[in-house]
Amino acid sequence: MRALDETRGAVRVEDVYDTDIEDLWAACTTPERLARWIAKVSGGLHEGETIHAVFTSTWSGAVRIDSCEAPHHLLLTTEPGTDDEGQLEAWLAPVGSQTKLVVEERGLPIGSMHFHGAGWQIHLEDLGRALALDGPAHADGWSEEKPAPEWHARWTELTPAYRGSDV
Repeated sequence: MRALDETRGAVRVEDVYDTDIEDLWAACTTPERLARWIAKVSGGLHEGETIHAVFTSTWSGAVRIDSCEAPHHLLLTTEPGTDDEGQLEAWLAPVGSQTKLVVEERGLPIGSMHFHGAGWQIHLEDLGRALALDGPAHADGWSEEKPAPEWHARWTELTPAYRGSDV
């Protein structure tokens, strides 16, 4: 977690997965695979399009696809054109027979970065679980009103540690 200015910051997480870059790219960019671990999405998944996403955390909103350079780079703008606009960027790189994923979310309010840090750690853990299961990490589902139960339990567990490392 780091400050970008006096009011906004960024959270950066990364992990290495036991899959090739094409499979990890598909897990990060296709609606069916995204719904296994992080978000239900609707709309045209093409560069320049705006989609609607509902995350396992209950966050929901508009997401614009700014750059999609398969299978290495994805740049999204969350809540485009609003005061809460932010950027979400992902980079994928092969590491031997595995693939490294780096995710950075920018434009977060400084005082709540610990919530996002814990959340992103769990999202990447959920991705690993979905890849290992070749199926959903959250069998009980989620909605805009109710987070995925396993996600919420882990987030509650991790948030205090992230709060202690605020910028």
